Amino acid sequence: MPESESWTHELKRRAADLWVVKMLATMGSIAVFFYAYFWVMRHPLSAATVMPVTWIDDLVAFSPQSFFLYVSLWVYVSLGPALAKDGRELASWAGASFAMAVIGLGLFMVLPTRIPNPAIDWSRYPSLAFLKTVDVSGNACPSLHAAFAVFTAVVLHRHLEAMRAPRALLACNALWCLGIVYSAMATRQHVALDVFAGTLLAGAASIAYAIAGRVQGRANLSISPAAVRRASRVQVRPAGSVREPGSQPETGRR
Repeated sequence: MPESESWTHELKRRAADLWVVKMLATMGSIAVFFYAYFWVMRHPLSAATVMPVTWIDDLVAFSPQSFFLYVSLWVYVSLGPALAKDGRELASWAGASFAMAVIGLGLFMVLPTRIPNPAIDWSRYPSLAFLKTVDVSGNACPSLHAAFAVFTAVVLHRHLEAMRAPRALLACNALWCLGIVYSAMATRQHVALDVFAGTLLAGAASIAYAIAGRVQGRANLSISPAAVRRASRVQVRPAGSVREPGSQPETGRR
């Protein structure tokens, strides 16, 4: 089979495997996350600290058009579980995502933060005005938008490499992630320090995800050879070689 057909075949197989479970898990996770996110935003344990602006923020100009990149995160993150090869890989993704969300939301509650007022007339940008009304630029550090984007980039990179996908797809994956991270600052939802902290959180989650994958791989390798050896010992006897108890072996006709 040609290589181009091989990776597309594997892509279709992964997407079709457990697709109902993957769809429900993704939709349910996002719904629970948003509920917890806004609950924490309304019930902080102390006053929010304003995050400082750095020279990196001065380099990133305000861009209302980046709103579409910003909201594309929720499409992007769904690709990670959608391309999981089996239930174990899906469980590893879910566990790492859950841990990342719990840590981030816990920090939002204990150490609430917000970005400084960017002095922008949001009424001129209806899409961003709605975003600011809903999110009010709280729950700033770490940026979970950046965290989930970077973690998804790592997960998709592993998936695409395992499928032997073209390098162009690997590059598109990296660019999409960078675009989402950029949009977090360009929409003035986060500052550079938020994004940096979110990237560190994603790095920890990615390490945990990779370790889980190695453990599963070793478990499969430790089981498979034994199963093969047991199967190789099975011998199929000819039908005529089975004798009733007490019968004499057949010596031939006289």
